[in-house]
Amino acid sequence: MFKALKLLLLSIFCIVEMVVSIFIGFSSQFAPDNMDEKLTPDAASQFYDNKGRVIYTTQSEEKRIPISFERIPKHVRDAFVAIEDNRFYEHSGIDYRGTARALVSTLSGQEVQGGSTITQQLAKNAFLTQERSIKRKIKEAFIARELERKYTKDEILTMYLNHIYFGHGTYGLQAASQFYFGKDCQNLSIAEAATLAAIPKSPNYYNPYGNREEAKKRRMLVIDQMVKYNHITKAQGDAAKAEDVKFDPGSKSSRDLRGYFFDLVISDVIDKYGDEALYKGGLKIYTTLDTDMQAAAENAISHLPDYYTDGNKLTQPQVALAAVEPRTGFIKAMVGGRGQDKFNRAVLSTRQPGSAMKPFVYLTAMENGFTPATVVSDKNEKGKYQPKNASGTEHGDVSVRTALVHSYNIATVNIAKQVGFGRILDTAEKLGISTLVREGRYNDEHPAMSLGGIYNGVRPVEMASAYGAIGLNGQYVKASCITKIVDRDGKVIFENKPKLRSTVNAGAAYLTTNMLQDVLVSGTAGGMGIGRPAAGKTGTTDSSVDAWFVGYTPDLSCAVWVGDDNNQPMSMYGSGAPLSIWHSFMINALANVPASYFTNPGVAVPPEPEIKKEELDENGNPIKKDKDGKIIKDDSKDSEKPVVSTEPNKKKSNKDRAKAAMGKIEEKVKKVIVGNKPVKQQ
Repeated sequence: MFKALKLLLLSIFCIVEMVVSIFIGFSSQFAPDNMDEKLTPDAASQFYDNKGRVIYTTQSEEKRIPISFERIPKHVRDAFVAIEDNRFYEHSGIDYRGTARALVSTLSGQEVQGGSTITQQLAKNAFLTQERSIKRKIKEAFIARELERKYTKDEILTMYLNHIYFGHGTYGLQAASQFYFGKDCQNLSIAEAATLAAIPKSPNYYNPYGNREEAKKRRMLVIDQMVKYNHITKAQGDAAKAEDVKFDPGSKSSRDLRGYFFDLVISDVIDKYGDEALYKGGLKIYTTLDTDMQAAAENAISHLPDYYTDGNKLTQPQVALAAVEPRTGFIKAMVGGRGQDKFNRAVLSTRQPGSAMKPFVYLTAMENGFTPATVVSDKNEKGKYQPKNASGTEHGDVSVRTALVHSYNIATVNIAKQVGFGRILDTAEKLGISTLVREGRYNDEHPAMSLGGIYNGVRPVEMASAYGAIGLNGQYVKASCITKIVDRDGKVIFENKPKLRSTVNAGAAYLTTNMLQDVLVSGTAGGMGIGRPAAGKTGTTDSSVDAWFVGYTPDLSCAVWVGDDNNQPMSMYGSGAPLSIWHSFMINALANVPASYFTNPGVAVPPEPEIKKEELDENGNPIKKDKDGKIIKDDSKDSEKPVVSTEPNKKKSNKDRAKAAMGKIEEKVKKVIVGNKPVKQQ
């Protein structure tokens, strides 16, 4: 029924759009009186912190640098035409063929396609709102026809390229070229032009500073389209795909570390209401940022060591810090890097977590019959996967608490095998980890996952939220950066009302927190307590490419990642710089917050078990003793052992053995026995 209704409505809309656009003579009635001017005056939007103080104002004047048609290289124009409207020079403002194709694709359940031409996009962006309605679509069609009547194709394309939004408050091709590449658009390569052409479809999703991988995929699609429609040759396309596109972070960095958080808010607002509302609508946006905690975060990372400067002019290692209030999910502080670029590592970067993944293993174990006092083996079992502990030694039988507090790898893998890899991934996903791979050849259901060896890695902000939820006995709410949005007329158009939801067993979560508290007392982060109840876990990947510390109190959860953007090894562990940054931040961020305590939901915390360690002889075999403590000799086993000589091992050389053998042969030759009498050799 619903599909039929959808088909009917879409069909009616398509017919209406095609019919009304025929009446070209009426198009001027829908067009603005003066199509050369903007009808709506711009009004800047303002951001407020969690105490109602203004912390950021969007630019009331857009970053726009007009450029003439003649100054735009052909391959740059072709890139936009190829991906946005390949029949631009053939239709008269509305591409009926393209509209019909998009309709068929949508109705058949394939990828949802838009049927808007470049002319229609110009009409929408210049004169209409972002409202999604049939009424607006009809107006768009009429204005597009009027634009086609009044201007040439080249003029329309030029206006479009000067008007479209490219993210980060940047409008128009020339401003975007300078913003992303530090050059005029006349000097753009094919690959750079394709990069810019990829953005307008979704300036946040395909932004190369915000989503590098998706931006790259769409760049490749643009190049393919250019080849398909004969704008460039296949050889040129292959060369463009192989080009290592370099951006120009230095031309736009203000080194204000709050910029990472502001960009997150901007992205969120644009996703909800469009860029026009943000940059022209005069919105009041109330954010979750705590200015004092943000200052503590920026101060904490100020002592990060500098190893080297890479090819992108970025200092390595980089850093990310995300601090979340567990009960609300509000992001209280955020640092997405050193402030040298726009890439927010706290939200967008996915990195291997190392042992910071282990709490999900132990939480799952607590839900499946284990306790902190359960005895497990820290000794490798037979099999292909043979993990090693950081110390290089095995510890035999240990308690679950000991295994987690001291981060024993072998014991963790043995536990993971018992509870099931799939269950562990389920636990992580319930707590908001969204990057796990559950299907396909390279999925995450394998032993190395329990030690952080996952395909995509994890995001710092999601780790902060997940750990915070463990501290709230499994109560989880997704991280967010906005509390309220008010329009220029004072009307509240958005209000964030966070709602906690139960994800895992409360008792299991509490026991996990209870063990993780010991990490800061006697474990891998021993001696780094913050003077109030706190829990956490270190994490370091192979070759120290990534180093983590994620820790939490009932009031604040913070994830710190330090690593090399280029995956180069570092001389650093989670117990080093990440832990130091976390410790400094938490002490200062919570200085004026009364201490609170983790709440026991009613589970018993068992004492540590007594574990008698086996005594081994020189051959690695267990030593048995009688009731008086005397060693019991096991003759049956001894009889199976080869006798080991106590004499010095005098090895004969091959020459000595050959000489001895020849001596025996000569002796036999000398004594040829006939009966019992020796016969003299002839």
